[in-house]
Amino acid sequence: MSEDWAIKIEHLSKVYKIFDKPTDRVKEALNPFRKRYSRDFYALNDVSLTIKKGETVGIIGKNGAGKSTILKIITGVLTPTSGSVQVNGRIASLLELGAGFNPEMTGIENIYMNGTIMGYSKEEMDDRLQDIVDFADIGEFIHQPVKMYSSGMFARLAFAVNVNVTPDILIVDEALSVGDVFFQNKCFKRMDALKKSGVTVLFVSHDMGSIRQLCDKCLWLENGGMRQYGNVEEIAAAYFNEQLSLQNKLNQDTVEDFVSNHDIDVSEGKKYLELPLISSKQGLMNNDVIIKSLSFYENGEERLVLENGHRYVARYAVEFKKGFENLIFGFVMENNKGIAVIGINSWMASGGKNIAIKKAGTAVVSFEFLLPKILQGTYTISLAVAQGNQLGNVQLTWLENTISIDIKNKGYNCSVIEIDSDVEVKFYSSEYLSYFAR
Repeated sequence: MSEDWAIKIEHLSKVYKIFDKPTDRVKEALNPFRKRYSRDFYALNDVSLTIKKGETVGIIGKNGAGKSTILKIITGVLTPTSGSVQVNGRIASLLELGAGFNPEMTGIENIYMNGTIMGYSKEEMDDRLQDIVDFADIGEFIHQPVKMYSSGMFARLAFAVNVNVTPDILIVDEALSVGDVFFQNKCFKRMDALKKSGVTVLFVSHDMGSIRQLCDKCLWLENGGMRQYGNVEEIAAAYFNEQLSLQNKLNQDTVEDFVSNHDIDVSEGKKYLELPLISSKQGLMNNDVIIKSLSFYENGEERLVLENGHRYVARYAVEFKKGFENLIFGFVMENNKGIAVIGINSWMASGGKNIAIKKAGTAVVSFEFLLPKILQGTYTISLAVAQGNQLGNVQLTWLENTISIDIKNKGYNCSVIEIDSDVEVKFYSSEYLSYFAR
């Protein structure tokens, strides 16, 4: 009976020497007393875990955390400094799409060459060829040298080769964003089919929605070390909350700088009305249009958690340093995949009317709305003030992902948005249908 594990990693470390100057490398190599002119950088530091056959493990962490390094060691692209990795099965990897392709060879020829590299015979690749060609769906270009391919065609063929060879272990590094939305949908379905067939999958992504959707377990790497390993929902939630906390800390530091430079009164009861909101991602700031606060209310009471089917008022304050014509106020609520689930603005809500601010002062904008049935989770809010209309406008101030809000529901959504409907089922027996079929 074969072992039930697919990958065993024990005390794995990968250390690189960092030199401040190129000449230090020569000095260290030639120094007779082995004097060091370098310092160690741990891309991985004492990582240990066992991945069972058939598991799908997501690997998350900030850039530089060691995600790609651990995958490259598992696939044999890199050698570890210390520790060991054991692999039980045949691997197909999507580390760098098309890295093994020969640009002078046609798509068909590259399919066979990659199959040979992965250990498949020509006869085995003959059986898989049509599936690969159909999956890539690049038409007659499959018979042309790949140097003629666009980057999208190149990526589609590379993905098609690796997911149609039925490996024991599939390793994917940020490769599910290739192609258009229809091809991405096909990729996710193929990944799901591989999971169900018992293939072990290691999947690196910054997209927490994809991690939640595809993975059974999650490995959180931080500074080369293993921060956490286990339940995907718990770790994904902890990772998201930590990133949000770091963003909020950055926001607060920026707010404090703003306060110290503008002599703003932040006494109790006025703080959230007087401080500007700061974008946690790239945004557009206008010194004449300052968004100060955003809150959600139900029956006059502020709410930090919203529930499906309830009616709320979203209210935010905007300080104007001078007058403006043709204004539009609005906000967008995005899920953890960056999809805008809800969008509201004053131009649409008023039937195509603009708003004018005649002089300096503060405008308080209120939107009353019924929260639709959307998936439970944490959503981020982006706010904007623009000039123009819905078909053409110029952003004055745009704050992306400035706050987060939690949405609760009954927990049985099967799609991003649920709709109210009535259902009717009528039953007709076989005898009844046969009678009228005469």
